[in-house]
Amino acid sequence: SSFLTIQEGCDKFCSFCVVPYTRGPEYSRSFEKIILEAQDLVKSGAKEIVLLGQNVNAYLFKGKTKEHRLSDLIKELEKFNEIKRIRYTTSHPRDMTDDLIDCYSNSKKLQPFVHLPIQSGSNKILKLMNRGHKVEEYFDIYEKLKKINSKIEFSSDFIIGHPGETEGDFKDTLEFLNKIKFINSYSFVFSPRPGTPASKLNLIENEVAKERLKKVQKILFQYQLEHNESFIGKKIDVLVENKMKKNQMYFGRNEYLNGVIFGGNEKYIGNIVKVKINKVNQNNLFGIMEINSDMRAA
Repeated sequence: SSFLTIQEGCDKFCSFCVVPYTRGPEYSRSFEKIILEAQDLVKSGAKEIVLLGQNVNAYLFKGKTKEHRLSDLIKELEKFNEIKRIRYTTSHPRDMTDDLIDCYSNSKKLQPFVHLPIQSGSNKILKLMNRGHKVEEYFDIYEKLKKINSKIEFSSDFIIGHPGETEGDFKDTLEFLNKIKFINSYSFVFSPRPGTPASKLNLIENEVAKERLKKVQKILFQYQLEHNESFIGKKIDVLVENKMKKNQMYFGRNEYLNGVIFGGNEKYIGNIVKVKINKVNQNNLFGIMEINSDMRAA
């Protein structure tokens, strides 16, 4: 799995974030240079390409004859026989355009896992955060993608205890969590960043914010565990990444970025293998690699 940066900077100016000040405005790299770099990664053995950007789905490169968006990059990478998986991160709901959503209809390599940060389930807090979208708009994106492919799952980011968050706003977030059922998310108590608009607002009592975070994480972790448990007894595709240091086990990831730990062989590193899952915890899946006749002959 190889990372490929396609976009840097941010124009969104969320009230809690320093990125627009430290990284500057959004900048998209040359479409042609990205494809050439992808070719080099493939020559080095890459089977999975992860497209990176502060707002990766804001990618827009204006060439001499055509504008290129993230969807165009995905379609071009799809042509590489050696590339088996395509991912991108981190995206913003405001840039989840229809052409990108349509990629999930016809791409055989774009993975059915969408990391799309929302930060809060309250429209009032989203406005205070200057996110530029509403909860309903986020849910529309979710429904569009689920309609295209019911296998698609979401992860997100949540900031709990943002200045101005009332108990009612927090309950909106809990309701939202139970509506989407994210399979993996990052959640934090609001931490003021010097120089940002939100740093000048009155903070919520720390103990209140920490208690709210516990409630959020309890729900998030439960859905994460339930998703992992859904793989027990199933054979899944795993891209083998490396041998683990402490034992003779190997580590890889499935299409949803779940870590998978299993017994294997060094010759399978960098390849996609079948693993039958027999045990899970909140963070990882555990199983046995299936050896077929092709593998024995390899």
